[in-house]
Amino acid sequence: LGHNSTNQKVLDELTAHWSIKRLVGFTTGMFFMKTWAPRLHNYCSNHLERLLFSDCSLQRIFENSIFPGATFNFGPQTVSFPHVDFTNLPFGWCPIWTFGNYNHHKGGHIILWDLKMVIEFPPGSLIVIPSGSCRHSNTRIGKKETRMSFTQYFSGGLCRWVDQGYQTQEQYLNSLDQTERDRESERRRMRWLMGLGLYPTLDELGGPP
Repeated sequence: LGHNSTNQKVLDELTAHWSIKRLVGFTTGMFFMKTWAPRLHNYCSNHLERLLFSDCSLQRIFENSIFPGATFNFGPQTVSFPHVDFTNLPFGWCPIWTFGNYNHHKGGHIILWDLKMVIEFPPGSLIVIPSGSCRHSNTRIGKKETRMSFTQYFSGGLCRWVDQGYQTQEQYLNSLDQTERDRESERRRMRWLMGLGLYPTLDELGGPP
């Protein structure tokens, strides 16, 4: 929720750098708006715009991005244990870039545990996964090698805050009568299906039937 002055200076320089802005613009444009998931893009974009409109003190990290959150992992050997980013939007996509100098045939692989997949992940590569529901990690690299990463994400709590009228869950539920609470409970129970409907189909992507 806050950074010391040294880290803030580094982060300000990074987020203002043309190369990082190019990466951010690529993930937003190519993977959401133009090719893969326009409905998911619209959902995230709409919630972010409503959030920013509700509080003028909030600022975008990147003007050309629909993601309100970003993390730089400086390494020098960024390696993660198997995990799910449970605070992220469960059906939201999370772009992950990797950088450094390592032999991607021997280490630095992305593991998607639920899909039973191990993927070579060379420096400079990008993968987009639903990190809030897909268990993932990456393998170790050599002792003298380096690996850094840059990720973007959409916190599920921000969407919930917007959907609840910019108030806490307790405040929101207390404002409902019993009928409205029952309706809200059913909406939450079926929310996974709504999220799944934001994903593209093979027909939409021009793939095999």
